[in-house]
Amino acid sequence: MSTFLFDKTVFGPVMSRRLGVSLGINLLPNNRKICSFDCIYCECGLNGELGDKESPMPTKEQVKQALEQKLKDMLSENLKPDVITFAGNGEPTLHPEFSAVIDDTIALRNHYCPDARIAVLSNASRLHKPGIFEALLKVDDNIQKLDSGLKETILRLDQPNYPFDLEKTIAQLQSFNGKVIIQTMFVAGKINNKQIDNTTEEDIASWLNALQQIKPSKVMIYTIERDTPYSGLKKVSISLLKQIADRAEQLGFEISVSG
Repeated sequence: MSTFLFDKTVFGPVMSRRLGVSLGINLLPNNRKICSFDCIYCECGLNGELGDKESPMPTKEQVKQALEQKLKDMLSENLKPDVITFAGNGEPTLHPEFSAVIDDTIALRNHYCPDARIAVLSNASRLHKPGIFEALLKVDDNIQKLDSGLKETILRLDQPNYPFDLEKTIAQLQSFNGKVIIQTMFVAGKINNKQIDNTTEEDIASWLNALQQIKPSKVMIYTIERDTPYSGLKKVSISLLKQIADRAEQLGFEISVSG
């Protein structure tokens, strides 16, 4: 199916299902995806599919200049973002100056739109880096991915390109002491004659157990909305998402559902 890349360092604002009026920041190249995961549902396609493999990431100064100009332009039109969101063409924490970029963004937010939140959408693959962990503690919405409580499901669904350790990932998420939002993508379907489904009872039970260990401030559950690299993936019904949400709410978690 057709996928796309973000062709600007600062893009939008767009209306996010989960975050409101979101001004996006892409710390990856504008014409290729770079990620430590290769999720089968990623709207940006698979790693290495598109773009010039030599194209660079934007520098810290380029990000700062682009964001400041965009905020000035928005204010001149009497517009303000609800949130400044680090997302884009892959995993934002792979940027070598991620921590410094966060500091710049906080300063610009405080100056131009102090009511806006700063969010990072991450796959939790770089939490072992102290500088990244500390930078994530500074943002308002530290949103980390956990698509299952089963390692085998995560390997099929998210396809990490490093030795993935689920127990270590859960322990690192737990180290935020609640200053973390967990986001989970629920999908089902068949790829290469193999069934993909993280809504099974085993998956949900193990996922709920992981949440009880992590104790996040909030949980966001959703399903695919845009095209994915594989045509065999299907949306999970809103009724099933609500059933999953009900189980998490019964354990005391705040849940948002996007169908």
